[in-house]
Amino acid sequence: MKFSCAQTEFNAQFSLVSRAVPSRPSKPVLGNVLVTADADAQSVTLVGFDETLGIQTTFAAQVDESGALTLPAKLLGDIVSRLPNEDIDISEDSDEPVVTLACSAGRYQVRGLSAEDYPNLPELEVTDVIKVSADALIEGLRGALFATSSDETKQVLTGVHLTASDASLEFAATDGHRLAVVNTIDETGAFTPDLDMTVTIPGKALRELERILQTYPSSEPVAFQLDDTQVVFDLGRQRITTRLLEGQYPNYNQLIPKQFERQLTLDRKQFVSSLERIAVIADQRNNIVKLSINNTQQSLALSVEAQEVGSGLENLPAQVTGDDLDIAFNVRYLLEGLKALPTAEIQIQCNTATSPSVLTPLGGTKITYLVMPVQIRS
Repeated sequence: MKFSCAQTEFNAQFSLVSRAVPSRPSKPVLGNVLVTADADAQSVTLVGFDETLGIQTTFAAQVDESGALTLPAKLLGDIVSRLPNEDIDISEDSDEPVVTLACSAGRYQVRGLSAEDYPNLPELEVTDVIKVSADALIEGLRGALFATSSDETKQVLTGVHLTASDASLEFAATDGHRLAVVNTIDETGAFTPDLDMTVTIPGKALRELERILQTYPSSEPVAFQLDDTQVVFDLGRQRITTRLLEGQYPNYNQLIPKQFERQLTLDRKQFVSSLERIAVIADQRNNIVKLSINNTQQSLALSVEAQEVGSGLENLPAQVTGDDLDIAFNVRYLLEGLKALPTAEIQIQCNTATSPSVLTPLGGTKITYLVMPVQIRS
């Protein structure tokens, strides 16, 4: 194997696939990235795989000799990221699994492992390709991903539940304390017709998909394939493959109240700014902030008291209907939900101090963000 490429290109692509390399691999070869040089195609393909999530990327390079070898992800990544911004030459020793990196700064040798020991990415038997617009995917992921659980014991909740029918996509995520549901319509015509799909995709894979989509041409639809256990997203130069999550996803629509006794409309950015300031003190007291809805004054008061530390109070103008109410929330849950809502104004609907509240954007994408309140002593 022998090829040359720009340091910036190799560093960017190597960093991308390294995100799928486990920090504690079950076998040594999984701590490596598979590097394959193809002289006929004049390209290099990199693969990172933890046996659940796989990321593959291909980029153009000047390839003099084809070959394949796996190289240590962390060590090689640390070296390449520090090399000068210029072309680097990478060549494999003819006798040993060792590569030499050469540039104007000097030479580095890194020992790898045979490519034959590297597991193959799963191949799906299905032939049907589903297409969806990149914008619809980004919209759904931005509005739901943050609400997934980080608790591996509730594995099905660590993913996003994706339901598709005709031209509509529904993304849902919950960690048991809050729920985000995003409904998007694919208006580009890219969507596969007569589609009926219900799957739960790991949040880790979807975060990588969202990251790649930031630089993906929005005019190009994203193609993906799935079977009973796997899904593969094809983004042209990049592919993401991941195992689907097993288990029954909660019937989240039952959790959303159908009617509300209280409703208020307010400026989202003002609300976020006030919460960020008051969170400084709320951090000292279990992250809890009290909201006081006042119909007479048409206002919302945010307050926090942390014994022996201090207190905070801010008032915001709001359009209020319904009776006054004091209700408390985890300030981080409120902030994360508000930052995912895409509009200037938002609506908060609630019933009692112990029943779930729902935040929605006024106009724009249809997003429902439900958050459970925290009980407070009066």
